[in-house]
Amino acid sequence: MIPWLDDDHPGTPLAPFPPLSAARREPNGLLCAGGGLSPERLLCAYRQGIFPWFSEGNPVLWWSPDPRMVLFPSEFKISRSLRRELKKPGYRVCFDHDFAAVIEACAHTPRRNEGSTWIVGPMQHAYRRLHELGWAHSVEVWEETDAEPRLVGGLYGIAIGAIFFGESMFARKSNASKIALAHLVRHLEAHGFGLIDCQMRTAHLDSLGAREIPRAEFIARLEALAALSVPGGCWKNAGSGDALSW
Repeated sequence: MIPWLDDDHPGTPLAPFPPLSAARREPNGLLCAGGGLSPERLLCAYRQGIFPWFSEGNPVLWWSPDPRMVLFPSEFKISRSLRRELKKPGYRVCFDHDFAAVIEACAHTPRRNEGSTWIVGPMQHAYRRLHELGWAHSVEVWEETDAEPRLVGGLYGIAIGAIFFGESMFARKSNASKIALAHLVRHLEAHGFGLIDCQMRTAHLDSLGAREIPRAEFIARLEALAALSVPGGCWKNAGSGDALSW
């Protein structure tokens, strides 16, 4: 049995998470369950290197895998095809203009080798609330059309101090999610961010320059970066415009 957190109640202290050393090796990083998805609970979790991940019908499950997949902005890999895409006109990249549309698209865009989404209704509601509070952010890639601009790719995550916790990305057009990530990396570099948390390893993340580091190293970096002061609140004025040279 994994530890169970008591439900969160407004005005009362949060039940503490177990120590990360208690996380299971199989499945890697499973730490505990329960507690809810309040903004206070989520921010408390991320500051400790913990994140929620569960399926429809299951309780909230909390994870802290070892090793941890991360992307250092300076190590982001740009393929030749992506370089060409970044120079093309016809799209516009924006920040925080339609967070709700991005998280919904991340939840419902079909993915290879994946079944039902883990971005269930309660998760969408919780992260929209974090966005309203200025913690969660989206990057959107809009394709300019003869009618209205069309959302073709994007990503979302949480910024605490100088660390960005990436949650999910989607693409309705080839390379659209990578375009969003490239603009995010540029924005984070410009504002002194030192790390993007990618949580779990995938071949796609490998191809973009992400790599695994021991959880202990991740926590040390997290504690240092989260303590730094960087511009917070809405990123709507951080739009990167049309093309991006690299």
